[in-house]
Amino acid sequence: MFRTFLNAKIRDIRITATHLEYEGSLTLDEDWLDQAGILPNEEVQVLNLENAERFITYAIRGPRGSGAVELNGPAAHLGKVGDRIMVLTYAILHEDEIAHHEPGVVSVHPDL
Repeated sequence: MFRTFLNAKIRDIRITATHLEYEGSLTLDEDWLDQAGILPNEEVQVLNLENAERFITYAIRGPRGSGAVELNGPAAHLGKVGDRIMVLTYAILHEDEIAHHEPGVVSVHPDL
C-alpha cells in the first residue's frame, strides 16, 4: 500500500510580487528551495493565510538570497504583495518508507 505524506514545507514567508502576464508558477528564493528539498518545476501547493486560497502550481528558482516569493500567471489573482503563505509538497510512500520519512520544513521568518 502507498500513502501520501508531507514532503516539504516553506512557511513564514510573504508574497513579494505578482506577475499576471506570465505562463504561471511560483518563484521562490533558491536557498529556500534547497533547504526544503523542493526541486525546480516540482508541483507545489500554496496556502494563503490571508484569504484562505489554496492552489497548486509549480516552483521555479528565484535568485539565491533574494527572498523572492512571486505569484505568476493566473495565481497572481490568488494573493497580493504582503500576504503570508505556506508552500507544501507531498510524497507518495510505500509503507516500508513511512517510518523513516522526515519532511523538510523551513521557517523563514518565524516572527510573522
